[in-house]
Amino acid sequence: MPPRLNFHSASRSLTIRPRTVVAPRNPAFFKITPAVRRGFAEGKQPPRNGSDEDVAGHVSEEARDMAEITGETPPDMGKSTNVQEILKRDQKGKDKAPEVIKEDIKDTQSASALSQEISFANLMALGRLGHLENGANASDLTIDGHKFGLPELPIPSNNNLKYRYDPVVSQVTNMMMQHGKKSVAQRNMSFILNHLRTASPPTPNPAKPLLPGTPPPSHLPLNPVLYLTTAIDSIAPLLRIRSQKGAAGGGASLQIPVPLGVRQRRRQAIKWILDSASKKQSRSSGRGMFAQRFAEEIISVVEGKSSVWEKRNLVHKTGTSARANLTFYSKRKR
Repeated sequence: MPPRLNFHSASRSLTIRPRTVVAPRNPAFFKITPAVRRGFAEGKQPPRNGSDEDVAGHVSEEARDMAEITGETPPDMGKSTNVQEILKRDQKGKDKAPEVIKEDIKDTQSASALSQEISFANLMALGRLGHLENGANASDLTIDGHKFGLPELPIPSNNNLKYRYDPVVSQVTNMMMQHGKKSVAQRNMSFILNHLRTASPPTPNPAKPLLPGTPPPSHLPLNPVLYLTTAIDSIAPLLRIRSQKGAAGGGASLQIPVPLGVRQRRRQAIKWILDSASKKQSRSSGRGMFAQRFAEEIISVVEGKSSVWEKRNLVHKTGTSARANLTFYSKRKR
């Protein structure tokens, strides 16, 4: 009987070796890649500075593109840029340009200035015609947009930054100033005007009348500058007395009345008011007490209670009695 075969033992003795796969040495050789278009080789112009961005166009082209975006009229691309326009932006090139081009630039500038003047004159003429159609005068031309209207020509010499305050206010401020501290004097002037504005209406004295044409007393606090001007001009003397030594003979002085100007008259009145205010006693302490005394003296002047009226009357009486001495200088010249 033949021996029985054992497949299990036979499989153990059988050796199965797997097949080795040899990898190619250069895998990229067998790799097939799709063809890629080279932009640098096939492009018409190579990119500048290693970038693929589009190069900016000419100035005229840029203006045309902006005009298309904004809806304006694009420039004419058929015309080239004018040489004068280029030289306006280039000062060095303008200095080295030929004389013909320089003269052309000057003529262009003068023509543009003349056209602007003519256009403004035309606008003024059209405005006058419009006023005439509405039944108004041609001289009453007003341009919209101006709050106070246009100034009259020629402009006065006192329309300056230095003359922005009222003449009386400036003169009183300068006379109150001490040691060059004008800011302190301006602060006192502001306090004086505020006190005159908030004070009750004065009660004038008929025996000591104010200047003719003065508004009613109830209207004075509404305008403190007019209040101050009325008080100063009412007590301002018309003249001053000058003593001429030896003119009367025997070494005696001769009193000669001399007329004063407007600013001189106001200066003398302000000086009297300052002297009278400095002699008054302060009601309390503080840096605004002198301004308060000055404002109270102004009110007493308008009411006729101040002693300044006596000084004014004394000067006028002396001038009236010495009016015969006015011919002294005329006799001396002969």
